[in-house]
Amino acid sequence: MTATRMDRETALIVIDLQKMVASIPTVHPFANVLENASHLAATFREHGLPVVLVNVVGMAPGRTEQHHVGSALQAGWSELLPELNQQPEDHLISKKTWGAFTGTGLEAHLRSSGVTQVVVCGVATSMGVESTARQAHELGFNVTLAVDAMTDISAQAHANSLEQIFPRLGETADSREIVALLWKRST
Repeated sequence: MTATRMDRETALIVIDLQKMVASIPTVHPFANVLENASHLAATFREHGLPVVLVNVVGMAPGRTEQHHVGSALQAGWSELLPELNQQPEDHLISKKTWGAFTGTGLEAHLRSSGVTQVVVCGVATSMGVESTARQAHELGFNVTLAVDAMTDISAQAHANSLEQIFPRLGETADSREIVALLWKRST
């Protein structure tokens, strides 16, 4: 793990921890991922830092070789999990693409808050998390990835993101290390 520090204005982006995703088999225990992401959200709130909760409400149009659910999800599937303890000050992003920045106004929201760094976590590592991290990096944000607060449906895809992609996009750490860096930032 290589996270070195948290910028004064850092935001947490939690990807797709919602009812639909909780029902999909993942390579790591989903309860642990949710617990770590929830702890990060609570700590960010305690420090007065932005928390962005992202849910997927459809899919981008276009043909793919793999079947996907299409543009409509069953009622209630996009609801965020209650363990995230969504607060009125949290920013909700509903997306129809893998990444949280495309067509959502997320960049403008973060810039207006003075954010220079994002911590990204959620599901799936190789899809929503990686796409959001790529977009954040391309937009000039410092990126940290909370590796114990994410998982995937594929062990190989998860490992590829952690080992090959994430070191090129930012820094990685587990949630305990990120919390320690947040406290260190405050002193």
